[in-house]
Amino acid sequence: MKLKLIPAALLTSLSLLMSGCVLNVGDHGSSGHSGWEEQQQANRDNIAKLSIGMDTQQVTLLMGTADFSEAFVTQASAQDAEQQVQVFFYRTQWNKGDGKTTKEECTPVVLRNNKLIGWGDAAYKMI
Repeated sequence: MKLKLIPAALLTSLSLLMSGCVLNVGDHGSSGHSGWEEQQQANRDNIAKLSIGMDTQQVTLLMGTADFSEAFVTQASAQDAEQQVQVFFYRTQWNKGDGKTTKEECTPVVLRNNKLIGWGDAAYKMI
C-alpha cells in the first residue's frame, strides 16, 4: 500500500513545483513598444500636474526617477548668492526606433535652489 502512495506523492510534488515555473512575458501589443509608450504618456500626464514652486521632493515624488539629470551651481557675480540648478529629463516623445532614450526625446524639468521654476525647452534655455 505504501509503495502505491510514493508515485502519487512524487507526482503531486512535481506538479506543485512546476506550477511555480510559469513565465509571464506580458502583452506588448503588436509593436512591442507599449511599455515605453505607457511611460511617455504617464510622464506627459504628470508634467501637466506640476506647479511652479514645488520643491525637489514633490517633483520627484510625482514624476519618479528621471531618464537624465544635470546639476550645477551658478554665481553671476561676486555679490550674487550661489544658486543650485537641477534639471531632470523625462521621456515624453518618441524620436528614433533605436531603443535608446535621448535628451531630444525628453522634456526638461528645471529647479533652482530646490524649487521648480519651469519645464520644457523655454525653461531649459533660460538657465
